[in-house]
Amino acid sequence: MTIQLPLDGVRVLAVEQYGAGPFGTLFLADQGAEAIKIENPNSGGDFARDVGPYFFTAEDSEFFHAYNRNKKSLTLDLSTSDGRAVFHDLVKSADAVASNLRGDVPDKLGLTYQALGKLNPTIVCAHLSAYGRTGRRAAWPGFDYLMQAEAGYFALTGEPGNPPTRMGLSVVDQMTGLALAYAVLAGVTGARATEIGRDMDVSLFDIATCNLAYPAIWYLNEGHEQTRTERSAHPVLTPCQLYKTADGWIYIMCNKEKFWPVLCDVLGRDAWACDPRFLRFKDRLHHRAVIQEMLDEVLSAQSTSLWMDRFAGVVPASALNSLSEALDNPFMAEEGRIQEVDLPGHGTYRMLNSPIRSGGAETPARPAPKLGADTDDLLAELGYDPARIKQLRSNGTV
Repeated sequence: MTIQLPLDGVRVLAVEQYGAGPFGTLFLADQGAEAIKIENPNSGGDFARDVGPYFFTAEDSEFFHAYNRNKKSLTLDLSTSDGRAVFHDLVKSADAVASNLRGDVPDKLGLTYQALGKLNPTIVCAHLSAYGRTGRRAAWPGFDYLMQAEAGYFALTGEPGNPPTRMGLSVVDQMTGLALAYAVLAGVTGARATEIGRDMDVSLFDIATCNLAYPAIWYLNEGHEQTRTERSAHPVLTPCQLYKTADGWIYIMCNKEKFWPVLCDVLGRDAWACDPRFLRFKDRLHHRAVIQEMLDEVLSAQSTSLWMDRFAGVVPASALNSLSEALDNPFMAEEGRIQEVDLPGHGTYRMLNSPIRSGGAETPARPAPKLGADTDDLLAELGYDPARIKQLRSNGTV
């Protein structure tokens, strides 16, 4: 029996580009939503289609495929009256409009609930912008690394004494994309209960600052400004950092009191567990340098892989992997964490599967759509005859 995906029957119109918005609607599409990318036919569509350096075919950017699996593509110029008329017809059958545009653009294009709620009272208009749709930065462009810089991430990442450092991934883009998906689902849930839609807003800046969480509450209430720690250590929990082994490094993360005596037992150092210097987290934090020296000495006697074999499932620990080691990890191959997708004209390619398991339902495996691949079918579904579709194509609307 085929298990239905949980968002089957949900239609989302995605006015999106590049990474943050597409990452959010990817999660919706993977769970069965009909995610329809609205792409301008006069500008080549989502500019991520041209992002290299790697392409499956001349028209298939691997970067684009990473964010657009299981979606449809409709070419439509929303800057024209004809384009907006087509979009309005689509809105009548949609549950949500998800966009990631500069903050002042949704109003200009009529993508807000004030404009679209007249056509569909239950429509949810979910907006992802750099700094929000109101305030003095609404018209500012903004990008992930800028948010990391302004929100203090550079000041928290890397080794003390080295230049400020960003995180190695576009973490703000992708966290904000997830917030967009959450906003869509929260809005749709409310609309189905009340039969009234709304605007939902998330921004890169707000998510970047929201993620500060406990360093923020420490500063706002205690005036404590967290700084970088040596060896990527946790601000207060010990042992929780990198330690030396015979052939490299291992990260040990004893973030519950019970793990310290377990670690001592596995290392054959039971006396450490009852040493009054190390009894509680606050004691170990005070003696962090001593513990680092002790663990370096013991762990340096054996390789990282040997220690991982001994710690497995007992002491929270991880080898320090390169990107290739992380993706070639045998654990990744278990339970379908890597998905194979068939791309006509290329063959099979591999990408990471959805991290969400849906009660036995498999993640769909449709490749990212060609530009405008679904335009004719979607317009025909709206009742447009071939002559009207031809006219829309001839004037550049689709």
